[in-house]
Amino acid sequence: MEIAVLGNQEFVLGFRLAGIKSIYAVDRQKFEPKLLELLGDSAIGVLAVSASDLEELPALTRKKALESIAPVVVPVGKGEGTDLREKVKRAIGVDLYKN
Repeated sequence: MEIAVLGNQEFVLGFRLAGIKSIYAVDRQKFEPKLLELLGDSAIGVLAVSASDLEELPALTRKKALESIAPVVVPVGKGEGTDLREKVKRAIGVDLYKN
């Protein structure tokens, strides 16, 4: 399973520099169709998406993305809504901070 990134050109640039190979740079109009396509890709384990683009989606699409298990969708950027602990717990299914 691989890590993929979806967002605008500026958003994906840092991930590209970090060595992520599955980069999908799209404008806002193409974000939703591409997201739905990537949610069906069994090769992707973690999908990082622009939080601001995710917030602009219709409620049903946003809910589908955030509740996805394979791939786990991780909103990144301003307005993420969840803390790192919750993201890790969702991604691997274990609360690493639990005593």
